[in-house]
Amino acid sequence: MRLWSQRCLRILKPCHIHSPRLTIKRMTDSPQPKGVARAGGKSIADVLASDQHPAPAPLIASEYAFLGDADLPASRYTCGDFFKKETSGMWAHCWQWACREEHIPSIGDHYVYDIGPYSVIVARTAESEIKAFINSCTHRGTRILGEEGPGFAEGFSCPFHGWSWHLDGRLKDVPGKWDFPHVCEASHSLQEVACESWEGFVFINLDPEAPPLKEQLDVLPDHFAHFPLRDRRIRLHVQKVLPANWKAAQEAFMEAYHNFTTHDSPTGANTQYDIFGPHVSRFIHNIGHYSPEALADYPGDKWREPALTEQELLAGLPVTQRTLEDGETARAVGAQLLREEMGAQLNVDFSKVSDSEMLDSIEYHLFPNAFFFPGTLISMAYRFRPMGDDVDSCLFEILMLEPLPEGATHPDPPEPIYLRVEQSYTEIEELAWLGAVYDQDTGNLQRQQQGLKTTRKGITLGNYQEARIRRFHLTLDDYLTRHSTS
Repeated sequence: MRLWSQRCLRILKPCHIHSPRLTIKRMTDSPQPKGVARAGGKSIADVLASDQHPAPAPLIASEYAFLGDADLPASRYTCGDFFKKETSGMWAHCWQWACREEHIPSIGDHYVYDIGPYSVIVARTAESEIKAFINSCTHRGTRILGEEGPGFAEGFSCPFHGWSWHLDGRLKDVPGKWDFPHVCEASHSLQEVACESWEGFVFINLDPEAPPLKEQLDVLPDHFAHFPLRDRRIRLHVQKVLPANWKAAQEAFMEAYHNFTTHDSPTGANTQYDIFGPHVSRFIHNIGHYSPEALADYPGDKWREPALTEQELLAGLPVTQRTLEDGETARAVGAQLLREEMGAQLNVDFSKVSDSEMLDSIEYHLFPNAFFFPGTLISMAYRFRPMGDDVDSCLFEILMLEPLPEGATHPDPPEPIYLRVEQSYTEIEELAWLGAVYDQDTGNLQRQQQGLKTTRKGITLGNYQEARIRRFHLTLDDYLTRHSTS
């Protein structure tokens, strides 16, 4: 994929990584209900309605409600006690993505997933069966498998005293069994964990009384029926340690408000924020469309550039360039060129894919820590997890996804590329221009974490642009209330 021109790279930034800074319409003298103000310029709905290839029903849907405007305590990001409450009250009771099915394609393949102090073994026990177990010996509690990641075994064995189990978790052998008449398969098989799959992602839930995964997925099965992620492969897997609380890190990717400053981006195209339920939210940001009206609320002359022409907008897209004819738009032409060029490159038929799916940055967040992008040009998944018991650091994972030709099988997934805190995303050649943008996205996090420890006030959120963050914290509080151990 070729690099964008410098001016357009600064302007046409996809929302999840370098999207536009939004502005709020000035309030009139008459009071308005909270949460109704929006940025100037065309809305997402306006743009989608004018697309030559119409967007599917899920992208037309819009759902928002004002959720309050009280400050959040900064201690939610810095306090060790709050971190412990999250561990026992939320991580131990919610569904969370552990791996992809292509990590465990064959019988005997397994994947170790760690979250905080907990560790789980996800194993393919039959051609159409995946099970999950606590990664702990039922004798004296020793961790059975070591580091997180994939592996293969016909069964499991404890490295301490040699107790062993079949692949499906049933107790197999106890050395010196004469001394353990009180041990049997029913009492000392591996401890099973709730495990279900959705769109090629394998989820686990440590709660013995976990509700079905579909309750947490909410609208996702209906929406993603239009753009199935199970038909995509992992092209690139990046892991990077970030010097911030996991919540602060993921919240940097839940809003577009930061981009005016962080990414030096003047784009005025609106971003639409949707909240579908306690566990699922979304944004949509248009690519190939420019709305300079939204810049009116920013003082000074920094962004008083002439409005981009349609030809300049097309130059900002990763397609073969041509001169636009009268009446043609960069968005329509760019989407069609992507259909042709990406289709030829990947051997995939994109002829029936909408302009929005081809171009736009569409990001769904699934509580607590997963992001899924169903678009074609921008197709990936994110995951944020705490690093062990450290409240001040987390692991950010990027899975670049790529559509598979019809009937193709998933190839072996690539090994993760691991970056330490001090390393730059630009060290990964496959990220191309995205490397510098991810550095911008994460460059403020250490400062934010330090500032959160010092501030004397709480965290203030915008009513619309940061509503997804507020929804996340309301859901987190609900888990902590329901599963409080105090």
